[in-house]
Amino acid sequence: MLKQQYDFILSSRNTLLTYIGSISEQDFLTNNSSFGRGSIRNLLVHICQTYCAWIGERALGIEQEFLPFERYQTLHDCQTYFNKVDGYIGLFIEKFKGNELQEMALNRNGEILKVSPLKLFTHVITHEFHHKGQIMSLSRHLGYIPVDADIIR
Repeated sequence: MLKQQYDFILSSRNTLLTYIGSISEQDFLTNNSSFGRGSIRNLLVHICQTYCAWIGERALGIEQEFLPFERYQTLHDCQTYFNKVDGYIGLFIEKFKGNELQEMALNRNGEILKVSPLKLFTHVITHEFHHKGQIMSLSRHLGYIPVDADIIR
């Protein structure tokens, strides 16, 4: 079930990334303090960093290096980071297949959290959609007309 759900996420994300491809490089990097992380690029990188922290590092035990936003200058750089995320999600789905509701202990900044794989998966995908909304709003402020990138469109 998680694999099917992630396929829906990928379809929505691909619609978003295709849309972002129509945004100028300058606007892609333009900071706007009203939108949390500041720019479309920063929001995309933050989405990836969150997947890597929760899924890659905490759930799979894969050490991560979190590079500054400035290391990602193009949409292609961000797409490459999303490819890494997709690999982690594939490993995560395989590792927890059949045990999606069984709680596991995760370390978050020295605090032990008990969460199920389903809850963790839900956390990271809803986080992505939250920031996808910010990207769409930010692009509108930059003069673009956002596309429909919902799951059902």
